[in-house]
Amino acid sequence: MNNNKNDAPVPVPVPDSRTDSATPRGLALLLAALAMLGPFSVDTYLPAFPAIERTLHAAPIQVQQTLTAYMLSFALMILWHGALSDAFGRRNVIIGALAVFAVASLGCAASHSIEYLWAFRILQGVSAGAGIVIGRAIIRDLYAGAPAARLLSLVTMIFSVAPAIAPILGGWIVTLANWRAIFLFLFLYTALLLAWCWRKLPESLPPEQRQPFNARALGRSYLRIFRSPLFHLKAGTVAFNFAGLFLYVSAAPVFVTQHLGLGADEFGWQFVPTVAGIFLGAFTVNRLAGSMSIPRQVSLGFCFLLGAGAVNVLYHAFLPPALPWSVLPLFFYTIGMSIVAPGVTLLVLDLFPEIRGIAASCQSFTQTMLAAVVSGVIAPLLDGSVLLLAIGQFAAAAIALALWLAGRSYHNAQRRKEQLNAWETVPVE
Repeated sequence: MNNNKNDAPVPVPVPDSRTDSATPRGLALLLAALAMLGPFSVDTYLPAFPAIERTLHAAPIQVQQTLTAYMLSFALMILWHGALSDAFGRRNVIIGALAVFAVASLGCAASHSIEYLWAFRILQGVSAGAGIVIGRAIIRDLYAGAPAARLLSLVTMIFSVAPAIAPILGGWIVTLANWRAIFLFLFLYTALLLAWCWRKLPESLPPEQRQPFNARALGRSYLRIFRSPLFHLKAGTVAFNFAGLFLYVSAAPVFVTQHLGLGADEFGWQFVPTVAGIFLGAFTVNRLAGSMSIPRQVSLGFCFLLGAGAVNVLYHAFLPPALPWSVLPLFFYTIGMSIVAPGVTLLVLDLFPEIRGIAASCQSFTQTMLAAVVSGVIAPLLDGSVLLLAIGQFAAAAIALALWLAGRSYHNAQRRKEQLNAWETVPVE
């Protein structure tokens, strides 16, 4: 239960000959490129929703369900990426997942019915999460404490470019070509990434440290994690903060085109401030790592989260949607989200150091399942009103804060209990 035992900055040598990408900056760039696959899979095709509706003769809700199908399959498979990497190695699983995603992207581009698009989006979701899940495990395999926090924040800084450029790029592609070209772009990106990983991605988990891949061992590991109250409290903190952002991502086609009155090539109005906030928050963590404790960083982050949420609600309670005021709170919200996430993520992984890959999978599963619920249920209920979207985002941040505070109280109670037990077992002379 001691989350501070790994705070010492102790880098671990990389057990692989590919030393170029094993340097912190090279590794950060490669892992960020892998993590970008998720945002590219979601954000790039959002501006193409109307074109997909026309081409495939589908209802808006059917096209929205292509995103829900992706998110649900992403969430379910994300439970297994870490377990597979704990058993078969980090590098092998990432390379296999990239190959599957490339095939699925070609299938999406060739789809001539909404049902086929659903199927290939599911296949994309099954494979897209390997990079971001296993990437966290790789970082924690190789580094501890402040170096790990710096590397994770550096990955976030580079990765944050993706949600900004993805919808803009998608808008350009669908305007200049068609929606199928978006999935051809995803295929090309994945093929290049696969070649890069084949040549440069290090293997951070030696064979002697791998876990058995059998039902009994996996069952014990998953039960151990999901029975941990502290896991749910800390993982829930990250998940609900992200849900507040993903509410706006899911509602982007309505928020941008209907409430703000912008075109398919103007999604940057929403996503550029969002990603600028993610970048600035990650940069702040990178600078603060080692000089400020994780609890203090989290407190700072929640000041931004709740402050931005409150201002967003107050503005739209009295004034109509308008630029830049309707998107400015997203900038400050994502600053707070990026300050909170790295430290809490490392705390989650440190709860189960010997099954770190599975822990990373379980954390990503909780985050993605909540995002899928937001995409399929919450966003359609709230996107008819900008005020309701603002209230939904503020509520998500408030729930995240409550989970964080409950986790701190639970952790402190467990420590007091352990100290009391230690005193009771001291022999009396």
